[in-house]
Amino acid sequence: MKILIVHAHPEPKSLNGSLKDLAVVTLEGAGHEVRVSDLYAMNWKAVVDAADYGPDASSPLKVVLDSGRAFERGTLGADVVAEQEKLLWADTVIFQFPLWWYAMPAILKGWVDRVFTYRFAYGVGEHSDTKYGERFGEGTLAGRRALLSVTVGGPEAHYAPRGINGPIADLLFPFHHGILYYPGLDVLPPFVVYGTDRVTADTYPEVAKAWEERLLTLESTEPIAFRRQNFGDYEIPSLRLKEGLEAEGRTGFGLHVRG
Repeated sequence: MKILIVHAHPEPKSLNGSLKDLAVVTLEGAGHEVRVSDLYAMNWKAVVDAADYGPDASSPLKVVLDSGRAFERGTLGADVVAEQEKLLWADTVIFQFPLWWYAMPAILKGWVDRVFTYRFAYGVGEHSDTKYGERFGEGTLAGRRALLSVTVGGPEAHYAPRGINGPIADLLFPFHHGILYYPGLDVLPPFVVYGTDRVTADTYPEVAKAWEERLLTLESTEPIAFRRQNFGDYEIPSLRLKEGLEAEGRTGFGLHVRG
């Protein structure tokens, strides 16, 4: 496989840095090609602005239309183009980051904002009475896999269905479903390390072993069974889930997972 790791932590010697390094060694040792986008090391610009779109930027700036025009004309910034090319090269994308304030670090959100441009990650495909664009299971990145490797400060019980922080699946749903599945990526169940401040030199080997096992089963792991948009589960154009399709007892985000 060809694997892209997008890494977002400012400290190379952090747990996240160690997990990123272990992923590179493990995957290359298994015969895979690996590329790394280390966002802090790259001094990645985390904010969208007119400079991203060169001569195709309008005034006032229209981020969606300008990004699509720049993508189609080949005038996007070189750093953005390089990341888009990595995504098209990869079979699998791994995101390594800490959960900060219930979300990804700002630098990683900025990577998404700038790289997932109109006409590349969204705004593609047919729009008609029976199809609402190619997204949620279709799109530019279809046929590829994605995995979130997330470190969390609190204990696992805090992120259980009755935990005070809410289920980890709900917290990650916007990233899983709204960012990755939207342009077509098949999303694998996340690898989550809880209680990261309590990980020591004595307990790290257990974490490392579990991470290696996940990495070596990337190809055989079943993705989360999100419902596809254009294949009968949703009314078009309202995109409401059809009555009677929800699994017993499922509500909220869980409605959009089959079975």
